Amino acid sequence: MNDVFSKEKRSEIMSHIRSKDTKPEIAVRKYLFSKGFRYRKNDKRYPGTPDIVLPKYKTVIFVHGCFWHGHEGCKYAIIPKTNTEFWIKKIEKNNDRDSTNIEKLEKLGFMVIVIWECELREHKDETLNKLVRKIRMKT
Repeated sequence: MNDVFSKEKRSEIMSHIRSKDTKPEIAVRKYLFSKGFRYRKNDKRYPGTPDIVLPKYKTVIFVHGCFWHGHEGCKYAIIPKTNTEFWIKKIEKNNDRDSTNIEKLEKLGFMVIVIWECELREHKDETLNKLVRKIRMKT
């Protein structure tokens, strides 16, 4: 099955997808800041370059896109019908990398929190309140 877009158009579309400073990440950061939390963003000193690092709380937060990180059972994590094998491999590779990085961060003593894009879309307030409670429990 062929793509509905030309190779050039698909390339253009994909080039506009951000890897950092996504809307869900910005929403989480703004909320944390409003609650008095100070953080570092995309800190390359840590495995996986976490989206948000809260050094005071020894906590890192990853804000995952459901599609890109293969959120199991999520309606936003549907494998495309074109180039399926490529996408399955890519998402599996992302999951393997995520697991490895989480393991490394936990060995360094960090609490790792993963927030899924769908949680912010469907239950934003509840998700953000739960996040703050979780961080504060660490202290």
